Amino acid sequence: MSNSTLLLIGRILIAVIFIFSGFGKLTNIGGTAGYFGSLGLPVPTLTAWVVALVELLGGLAVLVGFKTRIAAIALAAFTLASALIAHLDFGDQMQLVQFLKNLAITGGFLVLIAHGAGALSLDGRRS
Repeated sequence: MSNSTLLLIGRILIAVIFIFSGFGKLTNIGGTAGYFGSLGLPVPTLTAWVVALVELLGGLAVLVGFKTRIAAIALAAFTLASALIAHLDFGDQMQLVQFLKNLAITGGFLVLIAHGAGALSLDGRRS
C-alpha cells in the first residue's frame, strides 16, 4: 500500500470522531452548553458553538485534505486542551482512558502536520 493511500486511510479514521462529535454537539447545543457550564467553562453557549464548529469543520478539512496542516494544528491544540480540561480525574479509569486517547489523537495530528495530507487530497491536487 502506498504512503498516499495510508495517509488517506489515516485521515479518514482520525476525522470521523471529530465529524460525528461536532455534528452531535450542533444538534444538541443546549446539552453541550450545559455540560460545558458544569465544567466551569466561560460563556458555555458560545463555547459550545465554537467547539462544535471546530470539530465539524476541522474534521471535514482533514477528511478531504484541505488546508490539512492548519486543520491538524487547530485540532491538535483542541484535543490536547480537551484532555487537560475534561479528563484529569485519573482515579476514574474511563477518564484516564479518555486522556490517553486524546494524547494519541494529538500524536496523529502531529504526524499530519509533519507530513501533510498526501497526494490523495485536495492539498495534494493543488501542489
